[in-house]
Amino acid sequence: MVKKFVGLLTSGGDCPGLNAAIRGVGKAANSLDIQVIGYLDGFRGLVENRFIRLDSSRLSGILSLGGTILGTSRDKPHQMPAGELGTIDMRPFAVANYKQQHLDCLVCLGGGGTAKNARRLMKEGLNVITLPKTIDNDVWGTDVTFGFDTAMAIATEAIDRLHSTAESHHRVIIVEIMGHNAGWLALGAGVAGGADVILIPEIPYDIERVAEAVLHRSYAGKRFSIIAMSEGAVSREQAPESGDDATTDDTDAAEYHSPAESVSMVLARRLEELTRLESRVTSLGHLQRGGAPSPTDRLLATRLGTTCAKFIAEGMYGVMVGIRGETCVPVPLEEVAGRRKVVPLDHPWIEAARLVGTSFGD
Repeated sequence: MVKKFVGLLTSGGDCPGLNAAIRGVGKAANSLDIQVIGYLDGFRGLVENRFIRLDSSRLSGILSLGGTILGTSRDKPHQMPAGELGTIDMRPFAVANYKQQHLDCLVCLGGGGTAKNARRLMKEGLNVITLPKTIDNDVWGTDVTFGFDTAMAIATEAIDRLHSTAESHHRVIIVEIMGHNAGWLALGAGVAGGADVILIPEIPYDIERVAEAVLHRSYAGKRFSIIAMSEGAVSREQAPESGDDATTDDTDAAEYHSPAESVSMVLARRLEELTRLESRVTSLGHLQRGGAPSPTDRLLATRLGTTCAKFIAEGMYGVMVGIRGETCVPVPLEEVAGRRKVVPLDHPWIEAARLVGTSFGD
């Protein structure tokens, strides 16, 4: 006899490891006599009551697949687009469908925005659990998010490949990497790929100092420079005078700047003016979110998913399943929602980068 019924959805931007997490939750739940259904296209599927049963046949062969078999969206239950009516609060429909399916818990796979939306549903009386996914690695309360390792490997490989073309053409190449509010991805890939300059949102840069770093390499006989730049990096002139880096909006993953002229294009233009060296931009974009997850992300997503099923069996709700060291831990959702994990200025990765001569433009 099935003991519990659970709904599961993936929300926000896609990232490697989602299917591994779905599989981890589903297979462990089935072994614990918990039946799982998967809502299609994020919270919209919950509101519209569109779902599939996540039985063994659905979960077979998805461990290594990128994307999500359930589909995803950035729709928010409290502000869901409804055509000519604008946006409507659809939480009553979400609650009604939760009760209609006799669910004991709703599992939401997503980042900071998903955590906030899950908390809103929790306040409506739903039992919820979230799993931390995002390539940005900016979810509060967990050492790391699944999707980050794969994206960092992709960005690092791109930097590796750009070294040869930059050197061949005596160019400055700026690699624009996702990370609108947190610089984990550009920092990690920049250090691993040997970038000469790393620009992240947490350290506003001085364009003159960036130009100095590039010219110093040129005067020393270096034929190229590589700059790893978060899409959310800002100059000292652009940096807000005040603000709380620990707050989040309702979106997951990075959103792009205006396509008219990205921050990396502005930087390239200014560097050419200051250094007289040819500068080019490579924006990795959605390449960082696609493809098969790395073994590290598969393992992490599986551990988080199976632990989630154990928490459900124990009746532990209102938490995010985080990772602390080698242990999966419950983190109260009230602590996670509305907060963002940014790069501390004294982080060991920053210290290591400075010691090998990397400039942060400060």
